[in-house]
Amino acid sequence: MKFQPDPLIKFIRRSKKTILLIVIVSIITLAVSTIASILLSTFHNIRFPSLGTIYVIGVEAYGGDINTTQDGKQYVDWGTVYPGTLTDRSFYLKSKSNRLVILNLTITNLSFKNSTGDNVTETPPIENPMNITWNYNNTLLHPSEEIYVTLTLKASSDSLFLEYLITYNVTSFSLDITITALEQY
Repeated sequence: MKFQPDPLIKFIRRSKKTILLIVIVSIITLAVSTIASILLSTFHNIRFPSLGTIYVIGVEAYGGDINTTQDGKQYVDWGTVYPGTLTDRSFYLKSKSNRLVILNLTITNLSFKNSTGDNVTETPPIENPMNITWNYNNTLLHPSEEIYVTLTLKASSDSLFLEYLITYNVTSFSLDITITALEQY
């Protein structure tokens, strides 16, 4: 009686090129998936601390999340900001006018710093990469009236902005927040 090789061994001998191709494609797919996962995971870990200097005209800002430096400048510490998330900071505003006023919010001087503390001079690839809104609804403020406002900061999660943050090694940002009382006649 003649020994017959196992059917599995026969199959392997007949199909070794096909099996080798399947193994190579599987290894390449696994490697590419792993590399892509590692690269994409860096986008979820982007974060940077930030400060917003507050300037007020015709109103007084105080309390809540307002901080004051030794030289009297007021600022909001936004803490660590993650792209795509909302960060709220609240404080009081009191009218210093002797007339009815409405308030205007302006954001200027947005600047980014890299890990060496240098300003990043390249312009971000999107308009308004850091957006601030507030819950004030243009209600008239009477003389000496105070209100509690909340500013909401959202850092863009646009892929172009994320690439900008990584490319220029952005680690922090600052901006100026100006709140102006506009007299109503």
